[in-house]
Amino acid sequence: MRKSRANEFLEFASARSGPLYRSACLLTGGDTHFAEDLTQETLGRMYALWGRVARIGNPAAYAQTVLVRTFLSHRRRRSATERPLGELPDRVSDPGADPALRIALLDALAGLAPKDRAVVVLRYWEDRSIEETAAALHVSSAAVRTRSVRALAKLRERLGGSLAEFAVH
Repeated sequence: MRKSRANEFLEFASARSGPLYRSACLLTGGDTHFAEDLTQETLGRMYALWGRVARIGNPAAYAQTVLVRTFLSHRRRRSATERPLGELPDRVSDPGADPALRIALLDALAGLAPKDRAVVVLRYWEDRSIEETAAALHVSSAAVRTRSVRALAKLRERLGGSLAEFAVH
């Protein structure tokens, strides 16, 4: 018996909401509230086109692309420059995780330009190829390579000596 489209979407949303949220957290530089909003908006857009999902070869990858595009379009808005002052974690982190390293990495990511951050997240967190990243961002492969080099150089500059002290732990 064929499942209804709503049930199929619920299964998809349940399976992909965690990975989408994690990527959104990285894109937003650790702003969990904005990451939740991005995840919800992405899932809402996916639901709106779920009837045409048969034409989408890989719905999970498409959802990731929708997430990045939603993030970039939000960053273009004038209100996107508003930032909360106090940042307290909503949840207790993993006991094995180093919170100082996590904060340092999120702060360094937050300091990158939105498109540079998107390239770093897609290429190194999502482990996408240069061509896949270029397609998701609607830029050329050369632009992805250039942004990757520049973004990694900025991250190294910001984390430079402090990264070594975190790696010793």
